[in-house]
Amino acid sequence: MVGAKATLPSDLLIYRYQGEAIQPKRLALNGANRAMTADLIQLFQAQVGHTQGDLNRHLQDLEGEDTNYRIRRGLAHLLRNHFATFDQVSPLEPEELRRRIFALAAQTAPSQQNGQRHYALLSQQLSQELDREVTVDEVRQGLYADLLENRILITFDTPEPDALLHRYNLSQTQGVFYKASDLVMHLYRNDPGEYKLMFRYLKLFRLMTYIEGDADQGFTITIDGPASLFQPSTRYGVDIAKLIPAILHVSRWRLTATLQTKDTYSQQPRSRQFTLDSDCGLVTHYPPGKPYDSQIEESFVNRWPADSPWKLEREVDLIPIPGSVMIPDFRLVHTDGREYLLEIIGYWRPEYLRKKFSQVRQSDRTNLILAISERLNLEKAGVDVSSVSVPVVWFKNKLQPKAVLEVLDT
Repeated sequence: MVGAKATLPSDLLIYRYQGEAIQPKRLALNGANRAMTADLIQLFQAQVGHTQGDLNRHLQDLEGEDTNYRIRRGLAHLLRNHFATFDQVSPLEPEELRRRIFALAAQTAPSQQNGQRHYALLSQQLSQELDREVTVDEVRQGLYADLLENRILITFDTPEPDALLHRYNLSQTQGVFYKASDLVMHLYRNDPGEYKLMFRYLKLFRLMTYIEGDADQGFTITIDGPASLFQPSTRYGVDIAKLIPAILHVSRWRLTATLQTKDTYSQQPRSRQFTLDSDCGLVTHYPPGKPYDSQIEESFVNRWPADSPWKLEREVDLIPIPGSVMIPDFRLVHTDGREYLLEIIGYWRPEYLRKKFSQVRQSDRTNLILAISERLNLEKAGVDVSSVSVPVVWFKNKLQPKAVLEVLDT
């Protein structure tokens, strides 16, 4: 899923204040910074097949006495979390492997010689059980493979130095939004496809939004931030941060965020402003394609029968409703011209459910089908399914195309 991993942690964020404004750190795309990122990238390439502990030790050596250590650590964090794949490598689950080697050790007196025999015996047993050669080194390596520092760097998706610098600059900017109490985005008149993609990302990250405007004049989107909640949510702050790469797909826009910070000297609460617009120079790594809101949607698309007279489409129109827009997940078009819209409701948060059912009522659409997860506690959320006059399809873990087609054919 797009944006599933968090951006830079707070201790690696670098910013300075300019009056009431905040300025996140950006690295210029120059020779010195390209050389620094190239060194880090080469180090990761050389460490494929080695442990994360080995990688960390080499990173410390490379860091040395450099005063820019936080920048290097930030770049390494991005490489580790967005371009590298680590996994435990062991012939058995490490816990089971430890149980078996300890069982063998309990049968003899402790000694280096007996220990070597135990490893050799277990490697022979596992070679027979797994029908492949399991070496003593594999047994030793796998014994504590579940420790974070013993995970092996399996693959590394090598980025270009400029791509890593762009990701770093974007991540520093994203970190600002952890302290946002509100966020207002103005999407000026743009290509309708850009609006649709932007609103799909809003749905993907399940942000609490209020939307005004239309496709001809543009939209104003107000988002409640994590600092506006009764109990500030870091997770919600991450979701807002994930939205920033998405807005970069829109051609013309401007964003203003109110940040709740503390005064450097008095430590008293203080509001600051942060603005960003389409001339910011940041580069997105999000694909321009349309993201799926969930695995439920993706599975539904993959299961849709190719020979059905009903064609499943992702591109749907924005349905204007007071204070917002509704974007159904799919359009279903029959070969005879009939058309239905499908909205999948699989998220549990009560305020989301109440808002969704309110949207359905306000849309006044008769060609809309709701697919609702049976796992949702609608009664607890204060939602009455009978309050909407549209067909409903219930599902458990996966939404089956057959269930939707049955409603369409009724």
